[in-house]
Amino acid sequence: MFIRLLIPTVAVLLFLSESMFAKFSPIMLGEQLVFLVPRFLILYLIFIAIYYNRKRAVLYGLAFGILYDVFYIDIIGLYSFLYPLLCFLAGWSVKYVHQHLVITTVLAVMLVAAMEVVLYEFFFLIDFTPMTFQTFLHSRLIPTIVANLLFLAILGWAFKYVINQRVLQRARNGA
Repeated sequence: MFIRLLIPTVAVLLFLSESMFAKFSPIMLGEQLVFLVPRFLILYLIFIAIYYNRKRAVLYGLAFGILYDVFYIDIIGLYSFLYPLLCFLAGWSVKYVHQHLVITTVLAVMLVAAMEVVLYEFFFLIDFTPMTFQTFLHSRLIPTIVANLLFLAILGWAFKYVINQRVLQRARNGA
């Protein structure tokens, strides 16, 4: 029973921890102000889509995307569209790439990078940010990708372990 609740519990904890880690950003690196945007939850959902169940990951993505929209940005629909889309693309790509942890990590980071670019373009389009793409690239995208890659390097194996435990439990129970 505990393992059944482990995947959604980890997702909730990651959702809540993103706002705590976001408080450490922006930071000064040398003479440049950089923004580190934690994307722990979507990285975890991408792992769920690849190692467990694409449909379930899309549903989690929709639910948490709506929560993210409501609690953090007040534009309903942006994250509730992007999260399920990224989960769908991750699950779809499994047919074409090997499910090795390194490849999954690279794929997850590439999808997060794509999401960051889409978010930037959307906010630039509605005049919510005056930041040029060059500034966005150097002060937000690259630092965010590096920070999230480090996060996955530390916890990617744990994500895979948690998901595999649920897969094994489902196989034992025949459900």
